[in-house]
Amino acid sequence: MQKHSLIALAVAFLAAACTLEPKYERPAAPVSAQFPAQGIYATQPGAADNGTRSANAKPAADIGWRDFFTDPRLQRLIEISLKNNRDLRVAVLNIQASRAQYQITRAGLMPTINAVGSQTKSRTPKDLSFFNQTITNEYSVGVSGSWELDFFGRIQSLKDQALDQYLATAQARKAAEISLVSQVADQYLTVLSFDDLLKVTEGTLKTAQESYRITKLQFDNGTGSELDLRQAQTVVEQASANYQQEARLRAQAVNALVLLVGEPLPDDLPPGVTLDSQDLLTDIPAGLPSDLLTRRPDIMEAEENLLAANANIGAARAAFFPEISLTGNFGTLSPTLGSLFKPGSAAWGFTPTITLPIFTGGKNKADLDLANVQKNIQVATYEKAIQTAFREVADGLAARGTYDEQIAALERDTFAEQRRLDLSDLRYRNGVDSYLLVLTAQTDLYSAQQALISARVARLTNLVDLYQALGGGWIERNGDQPRPADAAVDYSAASVPAAASASSAN
Repeated sequence: MQKHSLIALAVAFLAAACTLEPKYERPAAPVSAQFPAQGIYATQPGAADNGTRSANAKPAADIGWRDFFTDPRLQRLIEISLKNNRDLRVAVLNIQASRAQYQITRAGLMPTINAVGSQTKSRTPKDLSFFNQTITNEYSVGVSGSWELDFFGRIQSLKDQALDQYLATAQARKAAEISLVSQVADQYLTVLSFDDLLKVTEGTLKTAQESYRITKLQFDNGTGSELDLRQAQTVVEQASANYQQEARLRAQAVNALVLLVGEPLPDDLPPGVTLDSQDLLTDIPAGLPSDLLTRRPDIMEAEENLLAANANIGAARAAFFPEISLTGNFGTLSPTLGSLFKPGSAAWGFTPTITLPIFTGGKNKADLDLANVQKNIQVATYEKAIQTAFREVADGLAARGTYDEQIAALERDTFAEQRRLDLSDLRYRNGVDSYLLVLTAQTDLYSAQQALISARVARLTNLVDLYQALGGGWIERNGDQPRPADAAVDYSAASVPAAASASSAN
């Protein structure tokens, strides 16, 4: 009866125990309360400005990636990548490892009970034995248990630390998935830009080859100069070299896309649309910088790591206080195996233990100092994550406010260069101007076309990256219920084991 009273008292004390963790206060965001809104930031495009689809004031986190990207080929590539990408598989497996570590640490709060059976056989010298009994046997069977009473919250703090690290890993997986959606889209757009560049270079090469043929014919007939011939040849050779370079870069871009997708590109991919026909959402609202704290998984990951460091301080503080544990056993004990379970063979033991650190060579103090330093590191990391997110969104807004006008100007420039080439060629054929003017106009047109393609792909990738920077890409379709960061998802045909939810971990 006395033993049961002691256990009940211990449970009551344990329930009332508290941790020595410092009270957590979220650091103030080290950024402005508003995103920049003056100058180029004030000219953000709207759907009504260019006749494109509208986000209807929905934040990026509420817009599914299938609704942001309308190209069916790109949608299929993103879908495949979410199943096959190896980096994403590693992120999922990291969640499982972190969850298992949390369960291991949490188990320290519970008693440990073991079934025990043993035989001890010993020999005593005859002159030291009683009744000349030199060989003795002892058989025992029963249960033993131990329990550390966490009065000062050391184990509880370690459990909190492990849980926060688990949740940080889950947010890291979420950030990896959002980033993967953006990376696949950016790489796909890059491949499309090389398709356009190859078409422009191929057209320039054909025009240059025709000009070279005519110029060579004139030179062979004695009506043209070698200077004109060599000038025409330079355009042909330069366009030919550019074509090979762009073909090489396109092949490498496809290889990078295959790596992201995680398998060779299927032959049955649906038809895609051209670079110029991509219809991405252009008017997603930026909101306030404070919104990023709940939309950006990398920021939430940094805060979970900060919470883990805060909990570790509690464990380091508890190391200065006594550790109290209870151990006990109950079973039967007998000198012979046959009488092990006979009446009167019951045996038990109960051993409370208290350990108070007196001298550790400064280890506990150093552990506490280390825990405080690690927390300060995580504070700086958290603040840096917020600053980085603010900068990425601000950069995206600055670009979004300028690309439309830049592309419009480049389109007018390309039209003017084409017209200039037509007029220069006409004047050359009528003997008014030299062939050098035709050559210069042709080269300038080629450069203008390349610049236009580069600006178009930069505009699209900026919209994609801004969508990611604002926390978009986690849900598949508008209206979907956002999954928990550690939600179970079948990422591959091989059925990679998925992490259980946070609710089950708790």
